[in-house]
Amino acid sequence: MTGADPDRLRELLDAVLADDHTDLDGMARGAFASPFHFSRQVRTNAGESPVALRRRVLLERAAWSLQHGMSVTDAAFAAGYESVDGFARAFTRAFGHSPSRLGPSGEHSHWLPAPNGIHFHSPTTLYIDAGAPVTEDAGDVVMMMVRHDIDDTAAVLDNAKAVDPQEYRRTVLTDQRVSEFTGAEESLSRVLVQLVNAKQPWLSAITGTDPPPPAGDGIADLIEAHARVAPQWLALVRDIDRRGAWADRIVDALCRPPETFLLSEILTHVLTFGAYRRQLARHLLRRAGADLTGLDPDPIIWHRKQSGGF
Repeated sequence: MTGADPDRLRELLDAVLADDHTDLDGMARGAFASPFHFSRQVRTNAGESPVALRRRVLLERAAWSLQHGMSVTDAAFAAGYESVDGFARAFTRAFGHSPSRLGPSGEHSHWLPAPNGIHFHSPTTLYIDAGAPVTEDAGDVVMMMVRHDIDDTAAVLDNAKAVDPQEYRRTVLTDQRVSEFTGAEESLSRVLVQLVNAKQPWLSAITGTDPPPPAGDGIADLIEAHARVAPQWLALVRDIDRRGAWADRIVDALCRPPETFLLSEILTHVLTFGAYRRQLARHLLRRAGADLTGLDPDPIIWHRKQSGGF
């Protein structure tokens, strides 16, 4: 999480999680803000939309309650669902098993992947606040590569804002194909579109959720899309790594025929093509006259800046 005023952050979270704030308008009124500004403040400081944050925490509370003897019906209505069937579907998508079957027990077994330190903890502590961005140990190579990929993508997108719109979309590389599945990437705009949109299909396939429409090719659209998907991707990878689930498989029914992928294969795929596209984008940015001072692609430089080594 960011270094926001802790009192204001507490107010925002109270507004999200209050029992009588069942929709965005109610949450915003509770925080004395417009729905637009309230949503932006919560997403900036928590990495989740208010609605997604509330839904996740209430599902965590439901899982905790079920582990402590509450009936499925009572848990469903306490979580704000209008029907037990609707609750059961949402619970199963989130936890991978029905609410009628207790999952693993343990202090944090009811927690879902989250891009922040906010979880349901107990009836006396509705949520906990990590207080600072989660950082990985320097020996955790996988997570360092994932975080570098996310941060470096954001830096490349930020530098593209200054590029002339005609240069941004100009065809420069004839029949340049990074992957046989994504079509030609002959301009800076097409490279950045593929860079930003690459994670969402895998994220949706692994979590079993419907993907949003792909981001448009405008730089503002791509920056917004990256800001949305990056914390979700980071939370997913952290959860897989925590569970040691890299050998788990998914079946992607959208492939023809359906294809099975290891989670480790998916991450390696994303990191490999992401690194190539970021370097390709740097080449096109230079051709477009962009000043790349400070846009060093070296993860050593990035990590030293992150850890205060410089």
